[in-house]
Amino acid sequence: MCGYIEVDGERQAPVMQHPERDIANQFLTKGFKRYYPAFGQDANKTIDIVIEENGQLKQVSATWWFDCSDSFHGLQVGTRTTFNARNLDSPYWQGALKNNRAIVFATGIGESKIVGKTKHQYYMQSDEIFVLGALYRKYSEGRYSCAIITRDAHPKMEPYHDKAFPGFLPNDDKFLKLWLSQSVQQHPLIDNALNHAILYPTLHVQRVKTYKDKVPYKSFEPAELLSDLIKN
Repeated sequence: MCGYIEVDGERQAPVMQHPERDIANQFLTKGFKRYYPAFGQDANKTIDIVIEENGQLKQVSATWWFDCSDSFHGLQVGTRTTFNARNLDSPYWQGALKNNRAIVFATGIGESKIVGKTKHQYYMQSDEIFVLGALYRKYSEGRYSCAIITRDAHPKMEPYHDKAFPGFLPNDDKFLKLWLSQSVQQHPLIDNALNHAILYPTLHVQRVKTYKDKVPYKSFEPAELLSDLIKN
């Protein structure tokens, strides 16, 4: 599950050192944003996503809940829990997986796990921008909804969330352009990214009372999840 995302635009400096990350440089702006799923059927809970439309990349604001419907008053959020897209083999996701892939830039996420009878919340923050895969729908008057892709549990994530793993993508323009292309419905590189989940960023983990305030538990010793790309 991925139920909290934040992006700190001030962290784009390390990205700008990499010429292969022009997409990130193009759409990241200074400032801090935090995003929550549209629980409570609140269509105003949106997240910035990057998509391809009419052959051009663009950033749009999408309600963070895939199951929405159009109405005269705007988007209506459905009751089906769809802020994450996990079972991608389901016909429910197949259309978007082939035609409406998106990306989200982030510097931090929130995960949780039930330990005993207590819900533990973990704030995971990276020193650099990272990329999450997403699926989206488009509605009338330029409105969108989306879901963050999740995959099966990852060994390094299991102490903090053992049911699913955020769909991290390589922060590489060549791959991201392929991922975002509406003319590419399926590709071995996309299949590989979805079937072999990789922890690309290095995430510093802290148990917190809330994601917003990030008040740490003193009894929790901060941990670090090393990137799968770094040798221990």
